[in-house]
Amino acid sequence: MSKTDFENRFVNKIICGDCLEVMKDWPEKCVDLIFTSPPYNMRTRIRNGEYTEREQTAHFSKKYVHFDDAMPIHEYFNFHYAAIGRFMEISPLVFINIQIVTGSKEAWFRIIGEYSQCLRDIIVWDKGWGQPAMHGSVINKATEMILLFESNAIAGRAFNVSYFERGTMEDIWRISAVIEKVNGHNAVYPTDLAAKAIEGWTKPGDVVLDCYVGSGSTCVAAKMLGRRFIGIDISPEYCKIAEERLSAVDTGVPVKEARIGQQALFE
Repeated sequence: MSKTDFENRFVNKIICGDCLEVMKDWPEKCVDLIFTSPPYNMRTRIRNGEYTEREQTAHFSKKYVHFDDAMPIHEYFNFHYAAIGRFMEISPLVFINIQIVTGSKEAWFRIIGEYSQCLRDIIVWDKGWGQPAMHGSVINKATEMILLFESNAIAGRAFNVSYFERGTMEDIWRISAVIEKVNGHNAVYPTDLAAKAIEGWTKPGDVVLDCYVGSGSTCVAAKMLGRRFIGIDISPEYCKIAEERLSAVDTGVPVKEARIGQQALFE
């Protein structure tokens, strides 16, 4: 796929589909920054000392409509290991917001080791509070981590691409968590979180991608800051939510529904 075809088909659009399938023919380094937060695997739990594929307790969290958030640990690792590899083919900068929970801990620590050469740094998102743990002897999580990967990283900590002044970017971002739903979406991070990354590592006109766009916070932040955006999500309902939020961001760019093949896109 040429860069022109890519931009005509995908830029400033929300795409409904599996991210790896959608991105399979994209040209190298067609995106300037990926900022995304994959499902945390909240519903993979421990029973009798072993991981189970799904938590059966009725009260336990279920945040997503089209994904049960309960992958076996090895599948969770394999998927995200492959996904990050693909992300770094299409973008020089890949920022992954994660939370260490029972169902993700081993996979993410292993991924960090496997991609240690490309892991430029880690930012701690201080949410200001932590929901009480669902089980005893478990620490409440008032923080999440943003893993900062750079595909052409060399030794050291300095980024090849950044736009913040020396001494101005902290490694702890104190941004209050969003605790309410956004139009029915249960897993929402603040627009300010994505905006801080977008301002620090992109310039106006750059393309920002969120591969698990959910309610659209990353794309909303990108549009507000004069960047171009792409959002992908497997849920048609969440794609609609993202499109509605983007339509409310008045930058003079119209938002209308379009279709390409069997994929629903919104621009």
